[in-house]
Amino acid sequence: MAESKMSGSLNHAMIDDSQAKAAQEAANHFGEPGHADITKVYIEQRYEGYSEENQETWRILFDRQMEFLADRASRVYLDGARSIKLVRDHIPYLEGPRSINTFLKQLTGWQSRAVPGYIPAKAFFACLARREFPTTIVIRPKQSIDYLPEPDIFHDVFGHVPLHADPVFADFLQAYGKAALTTNDPVHTERLARLFWFTVEFGLIREGGSLKLYGSGLISSPGESRHALESNDVDRRPFEIDRVCDTAFEIDHYQPILYVLESFQQLRDAMMTYADRLLDEHAAGCCGGACRGKGVQLGQPAARH
Repeated sequence: MAESKMSGSLNHAMIDDSQAKAAQEAANHFGEPGHADITKVYIEQRYEGYSEENQETWRILFDRQMEFLADRASRVYLDGARSIKLVRDHIPYLEGPRSINTFLKQLTGWQSRAVPGYIPAKAFFACLARREFPTTIVIRPKQSIDYLPEPDIFHDVFGHVPLHADPVFADFLQAYGKAALTTNDPVHTERLARLFWFTVEFGLIREGGSLKLYGSGLISSPGESRHALESNDVDRRPFEIDRVCDTAFEIDHYQPILYVLESFQQLRDAMMTYADRLLDEHAAGCCGGACRGKGVQLGQPAARH
């Protein structure tokens, strides 16, 4: 691939071939008749497509954020980053012996799987239910290093994936995916979107008496991180799942409301309870409750791999 097409770009040539187009089509129609195979939304990373400027962008972002996060991020996040061998030297590999997936598989069974871009909610939930995280492979332009409205590999891998190395968080996220995949109720869908926003994206946790960051939207944004931890304008509320699910959010400014966990066990256990409730409602709706217990047990911690 010509360097002139790659330098400073979002690497769109890496996700503009027939494989990527077929994967996006599969994602767009997932759940419709004849479109039940979620693995068809995945593509190859095509690592050779990254330019040296792309690698430099990764190094700049990594150095800046890791310095900031050293005493501000959850120890679970920092331990996870070390466990999956997340390094500054190169954009992470998703495939092969040097990949982060090699370590993730041994730790929790999770895998980061390359996708061509945004995928619809149903497909996203189906991936999570399988312990697979849809991962954008392009990286932001160097000239837009501070902000990018669309996902990139820095947000997805640096921001999200280290937590997938923790067994407790791993169980929470899979239970979330199963619950979201099960319900067709728009009320529950909206509530689950709020839960994801206030935990996976913008969550805080108390560790050793101090507030720490774990949500990927905070981990990957120094400006919002400081605001979340230090601003007097933020209402930092104790985590309570129904209250979280009842709280609306807006995406175009720093968050005025954040929720604080006391532990990831608290998050997992609350999710398991909610997931069981959704499964009860789903079973009652589809067969008068007769099939309760015959389907996926959302409320059970996933088996270790």
